[in-house]
Amino acid sequence: MKSELMLVIDQIGREKGIDKAKVIMALESALLTAAKKRFGHGENIQVDIDTETGEISIVKKKTISENVLDSKTEISLEDARKIDDEAEMGDEIGSLIELEEFGRIAAQAAKQVICQKVREAEWESIEREYSKKEGELVHGVILGQERRNYLVDIGKTEALLPIQEQIPREAHRRGDRVRALLLEVRRTPKDVQVILSRAHPQFVVKLFGLEVPEISEKIVEIKGVVREPGDRTKISVASRDKAVDPVGACVGVKGSRVQAIVRELHGEKIDIIPWTNDPRVFIGEALNPASIEKVGIDEQKKSALVVVADSQLSLAIGKNGQNVRLAAKLTGWKIDIISSTEYEKQKLERDLEIKAALAEEAAQITEEPVENAKEPEVASQDESKDNPAVVPTESGQSSGS
Repeated sequence: MKSELMLVIDQIGREKGIDKAKVIMALESALLTAAKKRFGHGENIQVDIDTETGEISIVKKKTISENVLDSKTEISLEDARKIDDEAEMGDEIGSLIELEEFGRIAAQAAKQVICQKVREAEWESIEREYSKKEGELVHGVILGQERRNYLVDIGKTEALLPIQEQIPREAHRRGDRVRALLLEVRRTPKDVQVILSRAHPQFVVKLFGLEVPEISEKIVEIKGVVREPGDRTKISVASRDKAVDPVGACVGVKGSRVQAIVRELHGEKIDIIPWTNDPRVFIGEALNPASIEKVGIDEQKKSALVVVADSQLSLAIGKNGQNVRLAAKLTGWKIDIISSTEYEKQKLERDLEIKAALAEEAAQITEEPVENAKEPEVASQDESKDNPAVVPTESGQSSGS
């Protein structure tokens, strides 16, 4: 029959999800700490708990020595044989300590250590269980708020939904059910913290995985997601099956699938973008809901110039630049946007500059420099003899009349 101690250990194991062996080890460690505090840290004390009966034995052990130098760890043969008449030199002999000898202070110390060990074992259990769920969705109930952070009951522990991981302007009350991304399991010297997030882009990814079977079945793939929580999310999708429209699958019949996610995010706008490896097309799609006229790219600088109709300019840029900012993050390209009127104006200015430059270049080519005129040289008689190619003029000749 199990003792009361073992029944308590079994109960702790069940309620806290802690391995019984760890509880026993914690209790042995606590009793050892208390015993050393009571009898001195120099004592060689051993604590054992019978896992079947729950019987506790605390033994002070000493080595039988001819010359006793340390009475805490050594004992003479004469004294040893008072305990065990078969004891021999060099043997280790133990004397049982009664639990009653601990006293109130030692018992309190044991209680504190037991509580600490149980907490540590509980933290390890929580860390082990919830670390496997990092990046997954969890459900919980709001317990309350502490310094603008929400405490959430997620089953075996309380999780934290920090202010920076909350959707802006979103409010919860005690007892509200909430769904969130398990962002991180963080071990601290004092405890284990399970951190939740509703602001992380991956939260939206997981919601789409729940609402869109084609994503969970890996027919439709989410290629990228960027988000400004509470305002707008842009998500790019591609299909592994040509017969499946990735955008249509995510939107659902009459928008049913995406609207379920919008409701979960309390009205946050979601742009679903068809992914393509053509940067011009992808950049144009990423600026949805604006309509695009032209996209020019510089692959070396990985920058793009996008032309939109005048009426679409503010929509393409978005409030406080949000639309173009998210599009740039989603595509990985630097994006500049101008109106068609401004584009034509700049084009005309460039054309005029080019024509002026060409005209100036043409004028420089036609205006050749004029050389200074020189008097013709007359060859001498000697030169004409020596060089046949040089013919003397008549003036060089002697006059006969």
